[in-house]
Amino acid sequence: QVQLVESGGGLVQAGGSLRVSCVASGRTGSDMGWFRQAPGKEREVVAVISASGGTARYADSVTGRVTVSRDNAKNTVYLQMKNLQIADTAVYYCAAAKQRFLPWVTPSLRRQYDYWGQGTQVTVSS
Repeated sequence: QVQLVESGGGLVQAGGSLRVSCVASGRTGSDMGWFRQAPGKEREVVAVISASGGTARYADSVTGRVTVSRDNAKNTVYLQMKNLQIADTAVYYCAAAKQRFLPWVTPSLRRQYDYWGQGTQVTVSS
């Protein structure tokens, strides 16, 4: 069993930066992903990272503004976001997969993940 706990969300002005973190407990040697869900919208993938951290993929909407990384010694995955826009306002979720998909497949679907955190709110104001 894997437990995921996100932190680091908050209120930031448009154009600002924010880093959210996800600490995992249990067996976490797998692909991990960051998703987000805005009010009234479907949960969508933001970024995914392989077990080793050597492969990362990003949604088109955040490419160039977001960096995903992980520190396996700390069982922590990070999502560094810059030049935040109002459209980035959402609850950000960390997810872990049992199966290793990367680098052959980009696990961008919710059903490819087995464990989820409770989410952390990111609000971008004008």
